Amino acid sequence: MSLKRAPLLLALFSISALAQNVAEISIEGYQFAPPEVSIKVGDSVRWTNHEKRTSHSVVFPSEGGLESERMFPDESWQRRFEKPGRYEYHCGPHPEMKGAVVVGE
Repeated sequence: MSLKRAPLLLALFSISALAQNVAEISIEGYQFAPPEVSIKVGDSVRWTNHEKRTSHSVVFPSEGGLESERMFPDESWQRRFEKPGRYEYHCGPHPEMKGAVVVGE
């Protein structure tokens, strides 16, 4: 390998190391689907409201009630998870809707 290519390879490696995955959760029929996702530290989860007329939010009770903004039909909210653990959540206006994000090392 020539020395001219080394900076390019280093730059590509650095970009790929920063890349994150995004797990998708659909909100439809007053349910989170899937109800539980497993991701790695640094990955994100995106919730998308596919209801026709209802708004939803995502509330994390164990984090002092951290809550997303209301998502109206066809809107999304995304959160990145920086620490391992199990993050249980529910919908703000519909607390019977429950889900969990499991963040592994």
